[in-house]
Amino acid sequence: MQFEIWTKGLAELSVDCLAVGVHDDGELTPEAKVLDLRCREKLSRLVKRGDFTAKAGETWLLTDLDGIHAERVLLVGIGPKSPSSKEGVTRKTWRRAVAAAVGAATRTRIGALALALPRPTTKLLSDERLGRAVAEIAGHTLYRVNDLKSGKKPRAHALSRVVVVATAKAEQSIKQGFSQGSALASGAALMRNLANLPGNICTPTYLAKTAQDLAKSYKSLRVKVLGLPEIKREKMGCFLAVTQGSEEPPRFLVIEHRHPRAQAVNKGAPVVLVGKGITFDSGGISLKDPPTMDEMKFDMSGAACVIGTMKAVAELNLPLNIVGLVAACENMPDGRAIKPGDIVTSAAGLTVEILNTDAEGRLILCDALHYARRFKPQVVVDMATLTGAIVVALGTHHTGVFANDDALARELVECGAAVDDRAWHMPLTEEYGEQLKSNFADMANVAGRDGGSITAAAFLAKFTKDLTWAHLDIAGTAYQGGAGKGSTGRPSAMLLEFLLRRATAR
Repeated sequence: MQFEIWTKGLAELSVDCLAVGVHDDGELTPEAKVLDLRCREKLSRLVKRGDFTAKAGETWLLTDLDGIHAERVLLVGIGPKSPSSKEGVTRKTWRRAVAAAVGAATRTRIGALALALPRPTTKLLSDERLGRAVAEIAGHTLYRVNDLKSGKKPRAHALSRVVVVATAKAEQSIKQGFSQGSALASGAALMRNLANLPGNICTPTYLAKTAQDLAKSYKSLRVKVLGLPEIKREKMGCFLAVTQGSEEPPRFLVIEHRHPRAQAVNKGAPVVLVGKGITFDSGGISLKDPPTMDEMKFDMSGAACVIGTMKAVAELNLPLNIVGLVAACENMPDGRAIKPGDIVTSAAGLTVEILNTDAEGRLILCDALHYARRFKPQVVVDMATLTGAIVVALGTHHTGVFANDDALARELVECGAAVDDRAWHMPLTEEYGEQLKSNFADMANVAGRDGGSITAAAFLAKFTKDLTWAHLDIAGTAYQGGAGKGSTGRPSAMLLEFLLRRATAR
C-alpha cells in the first residue's frame, strides 16, 4: 500500500475517489463544502433529500460530478457535530470514518482513495500519530482472514494508494507516521495470520521457522531456536512439564534486534518481550469443556504478538536493543502428561505444585522470565492469553496490565490510550501471592477462582525479583469468538508505541 500527502486544492486532486464528511444533521464539513461549491451545490441537494442519514460510519458513493477532478466522491457519516468546533471530531469518530471509507473503497474497483475527513485536534491526535493511524487502520480494514477454504477466493480489492489531505506544515510528520503505521500493520497482520492458523499447522516448529524466515529478511534480527535437548539443559522444568503430554516437540525462540545506536538508551540494555506460545491448549488432564475449545488455537497469541512486533521493529530499524522470547508447546492429555498434584522444579529452582493442568501458561512463562535475566534487561514485558478471569473482570475492551513497578504500568496504560489500544492497571499486592501457598512445594500454580487473573500474575511475579517487569493479560483482547472469530492483532499498537517512546528516550 502506498501512502501520500496532498496539500493543494481538493477540486484539483485527481484520484479514483475522494472521501469527505457529513454530520448527521445534514451539515457538510468544510472540506465537503469546498467540493459542493465546485459541483454547483449538488452534494447539499442530494443530502437534503434525506437518502443519506450520515450516521457515524455510513457511506454513500457518488460518481461523475462536474467541477472536480476526482472520479467519485464518497460521503462518510461522522455523526453529530461537536458542541465546540474547536474540539473537532473525537478520535473514535475519526477512526471509524477512516475505516468506513477504506472499507467502502474495497467494495468497488477504486485504486486510489483520498481522505479529506475532519480530524481531531492535534492535542488529541498529533500529525505523526494521524499518519500512523491511517496506515494502521487501512491495514486492519484490508486484512483478510487466511482461511483454508477450497472454494474460489473472492476477488482481491483494487485499492493500492491512500492519499491524506493535509497542510504543508504537517507533511513531514504525517509521512513519518505512515512509515510507523505501515510497519505496525505488517507486524499485526503477521500476528493475526499466525494466530488464525489451526493448531495442526501452526505448531511450535512452525513458529520457529517463521522467526527464522524473518531473520533472513531483516539484517538486524538474529534468531536462536532451542529444541528439547537445549530446553532440558536450561532446566526449564515447568516448561518441560507442560509439553510432556504432547507428541509435538517444544521450541524456545530467542529473537534479537540489535542496533548500533542503542547504547544511547540505558547503555544498550535491551527491552525483553516474552510471549506465551501454547499452540493448542486442551487443558491437559484438567480437560476444558468442549464448547469453544477450538478457540484454544489462539492461546499462542502472545507468542504471535512478539513475533509480529519484532517484524515491525526490524522494518523501522528502531535504535533499541530488543529481545523477543517465545516459549512454544502444546498442552495435551497424553498418558505422560502432568497430573494434578505433581510437583515440578522451575529453571529458577523454585518448586511448583500443579493443582490444575489448565493453568499451564504461567508455567511456561515463569521459565521464560527466568531466561530473560541473562540479557540484563532495562525492562521485561510479557504478554499472554493467560486467564478467563481477566475477561470476566474487563470484558473484551481493555488489556489487563500487572506490574511490579507502578511507573511501568502507567507507561503501558498511557501508550494504549494514546493509540486506542486500551489497557487497565490491575492491582498486584502481596496478599494475592500469599494465596498461592502449598503444603508440599514452594507454591501452587493456582489459588482458586477469586481474583484469578491477579493470582496468575502474582505467580509470575515470584520469578521477577530484581527485574522491572509488566504482564499483559490479553485473553479478552487478542481474539474474538462467535461469527467474527479471529485474531484482532492487539496489543501490537500499544507495544509499538511503548517501543517508539523508549527509542526516543535518550
